[in-house]
This record gives sequence, C-alpha cells and structure tokens, in this order.
Amino acid sequence: MSRVWNFSAGPAALPEEVLRQAREELLDWHGAGCGVMEMSHRGKEFTGIIEQAEADLRELMAIPAGYRVLFLQGGATLQFAQIPMNLLAGRSADYIVTGSWSQKAFAEAQRAGSVRCAATTAGSAFTRLPVAEEIRLDPFAAYLHLCTNETIHGVEISAERIADSGVPLVADMSSHILSRPVPVEKFGVIYAGAQKNIGPAGLTLVIIRQELLGMAPLTIPSMMDYALMAENGSLLNTPPTHGIHVAGLVFQWLKRQGGLEGIAAVNAEKAGILYECIDQSGGFYANPVDPDCRSRMNVPFTLADPALDAAFLAESKAAGLMGLKGHRSVGGMRASLYNAVSLQGVRVLVDFMNDFAKRNG
Repeated sequence: MSRVWNFSAGPAALPEEVLRQAREELLDWHGAGCGVMEMSHRGKEFTGIIEQAEADLRELMAIPAGYRVLFLQGGATLQFAQIPMNLLAGRSADYIVTGSWSQKAFAEAQRAGSVRCAATTAGSAFTRLPVAEEIRLDPFAAYLHLCTNETIHGVEISAERIADSGVPLVADMSSHILSRPVPVEKFGVIYAGAQKNIGPAGLTLVIIRQELLGMAPLTIPSMMDYALMAENGSLLNTPPTHGIHVAGLVFQWLKRQGGLEGIAAVNAEKAGILYECIDQSGGFYANPVDPDCRSRMNVPFTLADPALDAAFLAESKAAGLMGLKGHRSVGGMRASLYNAVSLQGVRVLVDFMNDFAKRNG
C-alpha cells in the first residue's frame, strides 16, 4: 500500500508508527481478547490506559500539579461555549481576535454572557498580530481568551510574546499543541481539538488550573461542568475510549522523538524549508502573513496567477500530495505541517512546488 503525503489541516496525519501499533492492537489489546473500543471504560484495563495517557502528557508538557487534565468530547468548538459557561461567573471576559477561530470563539461566547473584543486584526485581513497600542484590556475581566495558532490564516503567537495581563489566560491551541514546549503555568486554561496533533477527531483536551474549577452556575448541564468532569476523572459518561488510547500512543511516540524540544527542532526545519521555497519563488508563490508571526504548523500561500490553482491541485494530487487546497473562506493553498508530517514529506512538497513554478512561471 502506498500512503500519500498528507498536508490536511485536520483531521490530519497521524504518525505511521502509531497507526501500525493501533492496528495491531485493534482486535486484541495486550492479550485482553478484545480491542479498546470494546472494553468497559470503567474496567481496570481502560483505567490504566487513561491514567498512562495523562501521565505521559503531563511529562511532555511539564504540567504543574495544580492543573487538571480532562479528556472531553465535542471538539474545540464546544469549548467556545463551555469556557464562558464555566468561567464568566457573572462577569465579563476579553477576547483578542486574530483569525477565523478566535472570531468564532468570540461570537459563541456572546451567546453565553458578557464578553468584549479587546483587539482585532480583521482590518488587516488577519495577516498580523495586534500591537500593544491596539489592545484594550479590562483589568477586572474573568479571563482573556486568544487563539495561539490560527489554522486558516496561519498566524501564530508564541507563548514568549504573551505578557501577563493579571487575569487568567485561556488559549485555544488546537493546531499547534505539542509542537513546541509551552509554559503551562502561564495559562489558566489550555484547550485543543485532538484531530491535528493529538489523535483522532472526536477527542478534546482541556488543561485547567485547579482554582478555576467550581465557578460554573448550577444551571448549566452536568456534562458542561469542568468541576464535575474533573471530579469524575473525565469519566462522568463514556469517553471516546479509542481516541484516548490513540492519543496515548501519540504521547509515547513524541517522547521517543525527544519530547517537545526534539519535535520543535524538526518543526522549525520543516517550516523554514517551505517558507524559503515560497519567499524565493520570485513572486510565483506568496504568503500573506507578517514574517514575525508566521505559523510553523499551517502555511497558507497563493499563486500569482489564480488560473493555475486547479492545475496545481490536480498535479499535486497526482504526485501523492494531499490536502493542499486552502480553506474556502480564504482560497489559495495551505500546507499543514503537523508533528506527523515528516521532513521528507515537506521536501517532496517543495520539490514539486519548485518544479511547478519552473514549468508555469
């Protein structure tokens, strides 16, 4: 079987080593006589799986003891509502809008309570980060929300650039979590859909500071209450057992790659190769994002002549390159370089892009 080079934005590539292990265990997990999808989520076998997954994640991200790890469902989109439902507590919250996903989070939060836009770069087509003079924060806000990597627009905010605002920082890290080390202690809540850098679609990860639990009103559904989910070890109801199992295998794979420090070095090299190809194409390709905040994970680019888009996509597909069509809201192309995308795969992509430009430039 020949596998494609998968640059999809999500659901995205998973490490082949992990997929092979999951396949081997599908019918018989460690001699249990059944697969993880078939076993009780309250049995000792699955209890061991979820506990090991949490332990490995804590080691990878250096998660402090004062934080709870929750394995939930509903994707990051459900978190857009769950966060204000749990954290507003009758107050207001600030949102910094730097792309489509933080914009969606802000819109959803308005349905749950009082929130305000502290800054937005919509006027710059979400191609840069706001400067300090553009940000108007409420020092009494319940929290400050931002998306640290915008999957569609390709804008990334490194943790080092985020100043302490004096209120809990809530971050949607869906499309770059586990791609580099992050100072977890800087955040009140980190959340991410699994389908990019963690595991299969359907699983959602939430890392929350202990002191932020228990603030939700009793009027919200039990399933939406972080405190109840934490009290029940993410097992208030049946969780996505197979997704948690595969995520655990991904965490172990990451440890074998040298942890987040090791994978960060590879990711920086991959992104550097692709951006160099774009920047040195003589204008045949272009990336619209300010170089100071370009994403390492999601690289949108356009062709100087949009009439060539269809040929680019058709020929790249024929060459075994999958998932390069840009999001429908912005058009063009996009290559997502998640952890499971190999350096070799990026080199194959760059070779194709250089050849296509040579033949059509």
